[in-house]
Amino acid sequence: MAGVRKPVVEVRRSQRRRRTVSAYREGERVVILIPDQFSRAEESEWVDRMLARLAAREERLRRSDSELVARAGRLIDRYLPEHARVVAPASVRWVTNQNSRWGSCTPADRTIRISHRIQEMPDWVIDYVVLHELAHLVVPSHNARFWELVGRYPKAERARGYLEGVAAASGFVLAD
Repeated sequence: MAGVRKPVVEVRRSQRRRRTVSAYREGERVVILIPDQFSRAEESEWVDRMLARLAAREERLRRSDSELVARAGRLIDRYLPEHARVVAPASVRWVTNQNSRWGSCTPADRTIRISHRIQEMPDWVIDYVVLHELAHLVVPSHNARFWELVGRYPKAERARGYLEGVAAASGFVLAD
């Protein structure tokens, strides 16, 4: 790939580290922490693997508002096709001020806001949160009809469990 530079990599070996490998950015440099007993071949393998993981993580963080709008369109087409005209949101965007929710919807002006806290979560979790908010454009409350719409998403229960686990592990108190 022309124009794509490989970052400067610093490998730090640790005698205390036994099996785990981690990586993070320190300015322009990527620091990779590995166990001291790793061979040079294992080191090389793990450097490549961790650079790929770091790039994937950073790509998830670059998710844009326009990507969210496209995602919402795909979810409407797939799970809410009979409501396509009603469900079309005026906007779908990432926000940093969601302190007690994963997402929110204002049916009156058809806007959806998704917490930046879920940007690094798996796509199927983001899809669930977006679909949940889209369903509010059809049914504003959390009644049986609303949950029937959300339940069309095959990973709805799994995503809810994932989000509940993240909330519990981080001490994040969710609003109902």
